[in-house]
Amino acid sequence: MRRALPFLAAAAVIVVLVVGLSQAGGSGGGSSSPARTRPFHLQSALAGLRGAPQPLAGLHRQASEILRGGTRVLEARLKTLRGHPVVLNKWASWCGPCRHEFPFFEHVSARRGKQVAFLGINSGDNTADARQFLSEFPLTYPSYEDPSEKLARAVGAPANYPITVFLDAKGRQAFIRQGGYASEAQLDRDIDRYLG
Repeated sequence: MRRALPFLAAAAVIVVLVVGLSQAGGSGGGSSSPARTRPFHLQSALAGLRGAPQPLAGLHRQASEILRGGTRVLEARLKTLRGHPVVLNKWASWCGPCRHEFPFFEHVSARRGKQVAFLGINSGDNTADARQFLSEFPLTYPSYEDPSEKLARAVGAPANYPITVFLDAKGRQAFIRQGGYASEAQLDRDIDRYLG
């Protein structure tokens, strides 16, 4: 029995690693394939958002950009968005569940971006990988670079991925969704429920 213990321990470590890697995904997608069931065309989506109120139109002009600036810059942006509900999605290119839910954010932000502000927080990632990810999954709004998770903490986002923080039109936290969305309809329901 004592001879078998090292082999059992090694097998247990391998199982934990395999499960962990399959849940975390990778920059190549890992076992978490994207949830994209229909194509997304950024330019068409942006054309449909023309006429949005100025603070929201400003987000659309920075579609799929990775912005720098830290906590003060994000807080200043959120102040300009007062009067509009905000959906803040914390993501990373290496996160399998993020990859799965991104098509939902593409389509929902394209449909609802004239009434609801969407922003990304790219945490714990490197800029090159994040830009590559956004070339696969372009968004109608920008994301703020957050390598050390300071921005995420500032908006109350826990350390896991993905996280979606909902702010009401007065800038108050209305809800935090921990974990990825399973469908576009689920994201829509949370927006309706928490942001009205």
